[in-house]
Amino acid sequence: MGVRLGGRGRLGEDDDLVEAHEINVTPFIDVMLVLLIIFMVAAPLATVDVGVELPASTVQPQPRPDKPVFVTLKPDLSVAVGEQLIARDNLVATLDAASNHNKDERVFLRADKSVNYGALMDLLSQLRDAGYLKVALVGLDGR
Repeated sequence: MGVRLGGRGRLGEDDDLVEAHEINVTPFIDVMLVLLIIFMVAAPLATVDVGVELPASTVQPQPRPDKPVFVTLKPDLSVAVGEQLIARDNLVATLDAASNHNKDERVFLRADKSVNYGALMDLLSQLRDAGYLKVALVGLDGR
């Protein structure tokens, strides 16, 4: 709160102090900048993914469902459903649990570009034999 302490007037004048009505916005700006920095640091940490180097593609991207089911084939030929690494023997059971036993749900297949074609075809055959016929291949946009 600010007051004006100027020279005194003549005797008998009103000696009331006058308040200055101003808002100090500096603390508000400081808090907003600190929150911005916190969100800039925390946002990349919230998007944890299985590390796979995807090949590029020039196909038009399709709309993504709300809760997609991802099957990932890593460079060491290990398989993950969503974020969970699993054994190949448990692929069907884990996929059934992830899709709520809905064989018509689209399964998104990601594979590292260093994976050979035969290993990818073996995984596609395993998905087909399990009854998952709607398989979409995931790649990076090469445009």
